[in-house]
Amino acid sequence: MESNSHSKVSAKVFMIALLAFFVAAPQTALPQTPFYQGKTITIVQGRDPGGTGDIRVKAVLLFLQKYIPGNPTIVSEYMPGGGSRKAANHIFKTAQPDGLTIGNLSSGMVAVAVLGEKGVLYDLDKFFYLGSPFSSHQSIFVTRKDAGLSSIEKLRAASEIRIGGQSVCFSTYIEGRLFAYFLGLKEPRFVTGAELDPALMRGEIDARATSADTVFRRNPEWLEKDLVDFHAIIEVPKGDQHPRFGHLPEIESFARSEKDRKLVTMQRAFRVTGQPFVLPPGTPKDRVEILQEAFRKTYRDPEFHKAYKKLAADDATPLMPEAHEKVIREIPRDPEIIEIFKKIVGAGPLPPR
Repeated sequence: MESNSHSKVSAKVFMIALLAFFVAAPQTALPQTPFYQGKTITIVQGRDPGGTGDIRVKAVLLFLQKYIPGNPTIVSEYMPGGGSRKAANHIFKTAQPDGLTIGNLSSGMVAVAVLGEKGVLYDLDKFFYLGSPFSSHQSIFVTRKDAGLSSIEKLRAASEIRIGGQSVCFSTYIEGRLFAYFLGLKEPRFVTGAELDPALMRGEIDARATSADTVFRRNPEWLEKDLVDFHAIIEVPKGDQHPRFGHLPEIESFARSEKDRKLVTMQRAFRVTGQPFVLPPGTPKDRVEILQEAFRKTYRDPEFHKAYKKLAADDATPLMPEAHEKVIREIPRDPEIIEIFKKIVGAGPLPPR
């Protein structure tokens, strides 16, 4: 009986000690399931599907999932409008700050915020930045060969050239307006809402700004069949020449004044922000850090660079999360230049030079 009683006491002591161990060291005894395991992350893209921006996101998503602990499902939702303004407003005001909704926006959302445009309901400095797959960009100004505008002189002599852009304040619209301003075009007309490449080939518009690399990926027939004329280029950053279009005059060569040069500097600052991935304000710090690290690992992965090159026909030039925040903070905020730039990128007539 004494032995039996002793055994029962020992068993009770053991159970109490075991319970105390679990209470005192739950993380050691019961490893936590990663937050993102079994979850779905939604990437809200501020654009229509199928374009260059969408392809860049797809290249990132091929690798991002494996670097997020728990390997969540990742899907895209498309919310075009206002140069990514609509999507940025949604991420800032409506999306739950739970780490399960990420915005991917055009650089236009940075421009409209700095310029104080209407409809901006977000604060650039309150987003959490996850970087961008690229920070360099070359935009070229092209005209349809059949339009007969084969030189800068002919462009300047013509009136009411129809220039296409996805929407007001979208990056291609802004760049089209900048080219028209710096090249000195007479009363250009700006057409939005059309599928620009088919519209150009059908003669519904005469010109557009586009990414130099997009031409090789999406429009190789323009080169092979000599369907367009190339006129000028915007280099971001300055001096980053494109291997095929390095002979084109850079937009700053058309500057007439220090104000003109500051306008180009502002555009480059907007464009170097790339294609921002952002989280809503209020997202828990631990989830921000998990996602920032996953993006860092993605951007540094040599296989990501190979896949990006294959899909986007361009070299990835990643902007890391911490660098992205710094770039946003340091964008020039000169009030006089902002006022001129606002008129250039807005919906009204171009300002006089």
